Amino acid sequence: MNEQWVTLDAMPNTITFGATGVLAVMQNVRTILTTRKGTQPMDRDFGISMGFLDSPSLLTRAKAEQECFLALKKYEPRAVLKGIRWQADLKSGKFWPDVLIRVVDV
Repeated sequence: MNEQWVTLDAMPNTITFGATGVLAVMQNVRTILTTRKGTQPMDRDFGISMGFLDSPSLLTRAKAEQECFLALKKYEPRAVLKGIRWQADLKSGKFWPDVLIRVVDV
């Protein structure tokens, strides 16, 4: 089974151009889920809405999880969202999801 955790705390250090298979799907997942909706010319719906920022943490989690699910369903149907675990750095105040993705139809 092709399942893998993807952390979304920062942009990737490198992108492999011409990637295929699972690597291509995982790169697509990371790009989709770290892109702010409204910032991509010609497709302003691409990415996820950041309207949940600065909401109470439970509301933030629920809205973020919904955004992730809907964006992957629309833009990368080979990636099935299987789970989300939340990480936090109390010193910096950062809060981010790691997503468990199952790759299908590769």
